[in-house]
Amino acid sequence: MSSQALVEIRDVHFGYDSRLILKGANLTFPKGKVIAVMGGSGSGKTTLLQLIAGALKPSSGYVKVDGQVIHKLDHKDLFRMRRRMGMLFQFGALFTDMSVYDNVAFQMREHTDLPEEMIRDLVLMKLHAVGLRGTHHLMPAELSGGMARRVALARTVALDPTLIMYDEPFTGLDPISLSVVANLIRRLNDALGATSVVVTHDVQESLKIVDYIYFIADGVVAAEGTPDEIRASDMPFVHQFMHGEIDGPVPFHYPSGDYGQDLNLRPDR
Repeated sequence: MSSQALVEIRDVHFGYDSRLILKGANLTFPKGKVIAVMGGSGSGKTTLLQLIAGALKPSSGYVKVDGQVIHKLDHKDLFRMRRRMGMLFQFGALFTDMSVYDNVAFQMREHTDLPEEMIRDLVLMKLHAVGLRGTHHLMPAELSGGMARRVALARTVALDPTLIMYDEPFTGLDPISLSVVANLIRRLNDALGATSVVVTHDVQESLKIVDYIYFIADGVVAAEGTPDEIRASDMPFVHQFMHGEIDGPVPFHYPSGDYGQDLNLRPDR
């Protein structure tokens, strides 16, 4: 990828106590691109997003956003950087006691001094972009799952972020809603001139909208490439993930001792 990098992740190690999750991860997210980060559950995908946002600090290595090392920023500069980021959480995470309108307006009221008339125009603009301007008066409980995810997307891009991060944006969606959300991710990225990082398990839908894919396994990048390169890959890990095979480089069984021996160790024997 030759475009100028917005995010650089270099030799990042991170773990909890003695359990290492990332063991020297290296990834680059160019400006203007949509990048997918894939891998098995617990491989460190969401951890990468938290490191980019400065919610976690690497044990070693660094994460740079627009040339600045995130874990070296002071409190003020970190929050200034975060204002340039948007985050779509799993299942949307809308404020349940606020209307659709107030959910989208929340960041504008918190982080700007814009007059309410301008906020109104911007909220309706963002909702119109995701096809839900007519829902502005509804409460989250009145929305379908797909509609709630689209409102959350409108809230995510409320301040026109430079970097948009998506944590499993397709989880729990029906095929129609999934396709709608996927296309919105691509369209909004291109309209804003942003960089988008999509953490997902949905291989087939992601291949339609992303520019580049990273596969994380055992704490490092196990494979990477464009959608065409990934489709053509004969790497066992990529093949297993692409085809949802039960066993392969990612084993079905968690490491354990001899099964027969374990049975003979039962207390009643």
